[in-house]
Amino acid sequence: MNLPFTRDELATIAQIYPTPFYVYDAAGIRAAARALQQAFAWAPNFRQYFALKATPNPHILRLLADVGCGADCSSLAELALAERAGLRGGLVMFSSNNTPAEEFVAARHLGALINLDDVGLLDDLERHAGLPEFLSFRLNPGPALAGNTIIGRPEESKFGATREQLLAGYAAARDRGVRRFGLHAMVVSNERATAAHAATARLLFELALELQAKLGITIALINLGGGIGIPYRPDEIPADLPAIGAAVQAVYRELFGEHGPALATECGRLITGPHGYLVTRVRHLKQTYRNYAGLDASMHNLMRPAMYGAYHHITVPGKEHLPARAVYDVVGSLCENNDKFAIARALPPLAPGDLVVIHDAGAHGHAMGFSYNGKLRSAELLRESDGSVRLIRRAERLADLFATLED
Repeated sequence: MNLPFTRDELATIAQIYPTPFYVYDAAGIRAAARALQQAFAWAPNFRQYFALKATPNPHILRLLADVGCGADCSSLAELALAERAGLRGGLVMFSSNNTPAEEFVAARHLGALINLDDVGLLDDLERHAGLPEFLSFRLNPGPALAGNTIIGRPEESKFGATREQLLAGYAAARDRGVRRFGLHAMVVSNERATAAHAATARLLFELALELQAKLGITIALINLGGGIGIPYRPDEIPADLPAIGAAVQAVYRELFGEHGPALATECGRLITGPHGYLVTRVRHLKQTYRNYAGLDASMHNLMRPAMYGAYHHITVPGKEHLPARAVYDVVGSLCENNDKFAIARALPPLAPGDLVVIHDAGAHGHAMGFSYNGKLRSAELLRESDGSVRLIRRAERLADLFATLED
């Protein structure tokens, strides 16, 4: 796997910003967004809403807004982040669950497109914030459609409403004055197979036609969800975006013809995942029953390997062409034995001070950080297309951990 920067460039950056830190490649992020938009350029009024949970930084969101993306929000903080980045109205999709009243109020204040996870929330929305002209609901297809290893079986998921509940929910919203509707589902996550995304599209398109015919409503927007995956391992094949777009187009043309609802996606990982890197250093080497390479980053910087057993490729800049003849457990310094970035990973021989780059960390990386053992969350940097690097989030300081304490 290639890096967008050289070892010398990285060493210079590390002299200014101590490791560990995240660095995001702006050019790669823009290209990923444009590739998705191109795959769905045929779709009426297509919009990609970037899933803020993947990389919640307003600098990243502004970068994506510049290429036409909106924001997919699921909390009060994410709504505030979207507003800080200058996004309002139809550029903001609010898809929450177990939603408190203040989040509905904030979403209505922004003019966001509201996507209800449960038809029972219709009363809460009306009581606390008022019903908007446009309203969407999230489908849980149950056994009608298989999930995948990350999301699991839809019928065991806390998200969304059943088909029967949706029929009642749309009818109730219609009778209370809602005039335009959306429909949404998120059935798979990190899925690269074209067929899975086409199956979600067919399910939603057929349901939209049924809702329109039975209830006399207009489904103006169908949100296909996110979930398009990326290749974490070097031998994996990337998702074929043109093929996914073409497969969805074929189903759309079959069911709607040339004119139908607007389409949207809410991809996060696809856009920023491959273009974010956790840069760290080897701190200590240890040999017991295994060889351990201890880094100055820990699970609190990137928890996907510990949480999911996820694979993240590791590069040692300057040693890429050396044989990977040493085998290490690559670990952090938390008081937990699952604080490991890799287990029995073949790498070039390491030495204390070596820079180490952990790939594909641009989504659900820094965002899932925490402060167990009093660890400090790292800085985030953005590498611009001209090679310049700027700080977009400073590293935490010890004082930050005590800022919320009462005397």
